[in-house]
Amino acid sequence: MIDLRSDTVTKPTPAMRRAMSEAEVGDDVYGEDPTVNRLQERAAEVFDKEAALFVPTGSMGNQIAVKLHTRPGAEVVIEERGHIYNYEMAAMAAVAGTLARPVKSADGSGILHWDDIKAAIHANDAPYYVAPTGLVALENSHNLAGGTLLTRERTGEICAGAHALDIPVHLDGARIFNAAAALSETVAALAAPCDSVMFCLSKGLGAPVGSMLLGSRAFIDEARRWRKLLGGGMRQAGVIAAAGLVALEESPKLLHLDHANARRLAAGVAELPGVKIDPERVVTNIVIFDIADTGQASEDICVRLHMRGVLASGFGSSIRMVTHYDVSTADIDAAVKALRDVLLER
Repeated sequence: MIDLRSDTVTKPTPAMRRAMSEAEVGDDVYGEDPTVNRLQERAAEVFDKEAALFVPTGSMGNQIAVKLHTRPGAEVVIEERGHIYNYEMAAMAAVAGTLARPVKSADGSGILHWDDIKAAIHANDAPYYVAPTGLVALENSHNLAGGTLLTRERTGEICAGAHALDIPVHLDGARIFNAAAALSETVAALAAPCDSVMFCLSKGLGAPVGSMLLGSRAFIDEARRWRKLLGGGMRQAGVIAAAGLVALEESPKLLHLDHANARRLAAGVAELPGVKIDPERVVTNIVIFDIADTGQASEDICVRLHMRGVLASGFGSSIRMVTHYDVSTADIDAAVKALRDVLLER
């Protein structure tokens, strides 16, 4: 199968498997796993943050951040297609007692400007009977917007505006290494003004499991308590942290290849009948295209692609395909051919 459903489907590399088999371990709940500790220290160093915490999932990292930055009854301002709002099972309400305040980007790109956010904020001068804004949540790259990017300057502008109102900013950086590669920036520069950031080891970086939450030392000390409360306290976790270390050091060097494959994929599907996509807007590893004019349902197309050895994700009138290091250029060409065959058979 050519699996383009997500970059979460990658298999551990041989180097990751070797590191896992040879990992030095201890009990991480006691803070005694040396491999986990090295991963946390290295992640903090790469991002130029005071401390980092290894968590089982990106959703857990995001939700711990929401909990620590807010109080029950507050609102979280977030772009309307943000992952924290759409795909984390309303955990901000269940765990933190907060309410999402979704905001549509003025240009439809999914990338917010400060003016977009400012209009949705209830700060110190807001009436007492409205929910106060407790947090601004950003996403870079932006998954459902097709992997679009927040520049360092845009993030800095938003953080400066929020901080002037004493509102913290959390960055869902699940794919921030993709953003850094596309923008020729460092992840530290992209995350610098944010109060906390989460990134995934298990997406484009290819580790089998795990994410990192970063922030101040005091923030991470409290985050460790909430990781345990949410069931994320792991024991000899060095076995999986070892793969994360390899992913952190080696995988960012290869992300430009995924981006090139995504552009190739976008150019190929743009030529197919009934498909709408602007290949110029594909800047990372996520390709989302509209199939409304084909007269077919995205779910039906994905079923028939599956029969031809290609896995993709359909939602509404769109299909999403995501490139990663387990997908070759030949696989991209085969996927485009399979989609062409599916569309033409009708």
